[in-house]
Amino acid sequence: MSDGGSDTIRSEFITGLRNAHALEKQARQLIERQLERVKSYPDVAQKLRQHLDETNAQEERLDQLLARFDESRSVLKDMATQFMANMGAMTHAMADDEILKNTFANLAFENFEIASYRSLISIAKAGGFSQEAQVLQQSLNEELAMAKWIDEHVDDVTQQYLSLKASGQKADR
Repeated sequence: MSDGGSDTIRSEFITGLRNAHALEKQARQLIERQLERVKSYPDVAQKLRQHLDETNAQEERLDQLLARFDESRSVLKDMATQFMANMGAMTHAMADDEILKNTFANLAFENFEIASYRSLISIAKAGGFSQEAQVLQQSLNEELAMAKWIDEHVDDVTQQYLSLKASGQKADR
C-alpha cells in the first residue's frame, strides 16, 4: 500500500476512534439517566450498572488508543452526543411506558455500537493495527453481550410492565 493509502487508513482509524469515544460518552449518559429513574426493574438496573462499568472501561481504552497515536478525543463530538443522550432520556422520561421505550432504544443503541466497533476493527486490520484491533475486540465482545442480554429480556420486561400496570403499580420505570 502506498504511503497515501496508509495515511488515509490512519486518518480514518483516528476518526473512528473519536467517533467511538463520543458514542461511549453518549452511552454513559443514557445509562446514568436511566439508572436515576429505574425503580421497578431490579434486573435491568443491575445490568445497566454492570454495563456502565464496561462503558467506562471502553471509554478509557479508547483514550489509551488515541494516545498511542498522539491524538485526543473530539470534545465537540463528545459534547454533541452527550446532549443527544440527555434529550433522548428526557423524552422517554415523559412516556407512560418509559421502561419499554428505554429497552427498545438500548437494544438499537447497542447494535449501533456493535456495527461501529466492527467497522473500526476492520479499519484497524487494514492499517496493520493488530494490537489496537485486539483492544477493540474486547469492547465489541462487551457490546455483543449487552445486546444479547437486552434482546433476551425484551419479553420479560414487557411482561413485568404489563403485570405492574394491571395491578395499579408504577410500571413506567
